Amino acid sequence: MSARRRKSQQESVPERVPVGSDYPRRRTHVDRPAESAGWRASKRSSKLGRKVRREAKVERVRTNVREGARTTRKTIVAGLQVLGMTLGGIVAVLLVLFIVATAVNYGARWLARRDAVQQSTPEARAEKAKENLLIIGWEGSGTAEFLAVRLDEDDEQILGIAVPSGAFMEVPGQGFERVGESISGGPGVSLAAISNYLGVPFDHYVVVSPTGYQDAMTNQSLRDVMANITETSLPEEDRARIAEFISGVEGARTALVPLPVKPIDLGGETFLEPQRDQIADLLLQWWGVKLGADDSSVRVIIYNGAGTPGIAGQAAQQLIAAGMRVVDTKNADRFDYASTLVVVQDGDLKQGEQVATALGAGEVVDKPSEQDVADVIVIIGKDYVPPQENTQQ
Repeated sequence: MSARRRKSQQESVPERVPVGSDYPRRRTHVDRPAESAGWRASKRSSKLGRKVRREAKVERVRTNVREGARTTRKTIVAGLQVLGMTLGGIVAVLLVLFIVATAVNYGARWLARRDAVQQSTPEARAEKAKENLLIIGWEGSGTAEFLAVRLDEDDEQILGIAVPSGAFMEVPGQGFERVGESISGGPGVSLAAISNYLGVPFDHYVVVSPTGYQDAMTNQSLRDVMANITETSLPEEDRARIAEFISGVEGARTALVPLPVKPIDLGGETFLEPQRDQIADLLLQWWGVKLGADDSSVRVIIYNGAGTPGIAGQAAQQLIAAGMRVVDTKNADRFDYASTLVVVQDGDLKQGEQVATALGAGEVVDKPSEQDVADVIVIIGKDYVPPQENTQQ
């Protein structure tokens, strides 16, 4: 080979680059950095760190949940304690109010009973009856109509409730029937029936013709009544006093109203049922009389155990005149009772004693009962003497 050719080949052979030289080479791919000796250990450490951090985070969450639950539990317990104390306070207040209300109610009842006892004395009843008068429209046969009147001299007014003959109520000695038919037993029986039903004491009556009665209602005036009396239980001095008072009362100061009733047709026959609630309002306003639950009158049922006709009705009139309310009169299971029995049903023996005193006879017997119709049951015995016979003796 010529020197020239060898030289050319030598020039074409590239020079070798030493290992580790900085000579840049053309790269056709991205070189992966050389892994350091501790890379795998670092990776394992990172996984362990994340695990530890996760566990720490979970523990923190658990701790927060436990603390939250503990706080919530404490809040609930505290709330329940506050609620319990509040409810306890409310219950205590309600209990105190209940005790106070019970005491007030008991006191009111005691005062009512005391007032009732005071007002039921013969003197108090007689004082009340002074201003009351029963006007009867009747001609001596058939049925009668009634006008229960209050002559209020203090306020210079006349107040009256007209009771129709067809009104049904308890008639002493005759039972539950039309009040107009009570006149068959005499004006005294009618007076007792009206007084018993209204709870108003009437001691005296006047009888006028049906025409005079209707004129009084139509004209709303009693001025002609006293001049046309056909029968009366009034003493002469009382007649003059009442007539003078009536003549001086202005027409606008007189109010005569019909008894509130409801017609009922039974078997083609009309009955008049008094409307108790409306009547109660009138009685409370005009006479101060309380009916229903507030009625403090002693309620009595009378049985004829002596066998004498009409004797239960006579006893009823006597008790009504003493301010008691007769609920019913009827025959006993037999007619051979030697002594009159006064059977107390509600445990109040004082009521039984009042009844026995009013009758002038009777052995008081305590026999409580759950019935709420009457406070006392009277069985008339042969030892009872009616007032008329007592007067004759």
